[in-house]
Amino acid sequence: MILGIGSDLANIDRIEATLARHGDRFRNRVFTDAEQRKADSRPRAVAATFAKRWAAKEACSKALGTGLRMGIAWKDMAVSNLETGQPVMQVTGWAAERLRAMTPEGHEAVIHVTLTDDHPWAQAFVVIEARRVASG
Repeated sequence: MILGIGSDLANIDRIEATLARHGDRFRNRVFTDAEQRKADSRPRAVAATFAKRWAAKEACSKALGTGLRMGIAWKDMAVSNLETGQPVMQVTGWAAERLRAMTPEGHEAVIHVTLTDDHPWAQAFVVIEARRVASG
């Protein structure tokens, strides 16, 4: 069963300008250390990498039904990649609490995320699925 869907579109040039203007203050407020390392490992696509993760956090907050309010912090949502390159979303803090609260008893929540960019745009979709936990 689908618990929530969110999408977001971010302008890579706007993220690049924000990085130039606010630097580490912006990076440290919004992105986890692992997300920063991922962006830094892609020197030709730093802004695009950050923009995709920004969009994913916005999309996740929408899928959680809250947007970026009600106590959710930017770093409560973090994107990493499996060895295959597939993006995955982890939630902690208030975002994890919200996810637990919206997941029906007898189910586990699974967050699906997909990212794409085509300059100047970065886009993310997040779907939160509740899967029945096998009993027995």
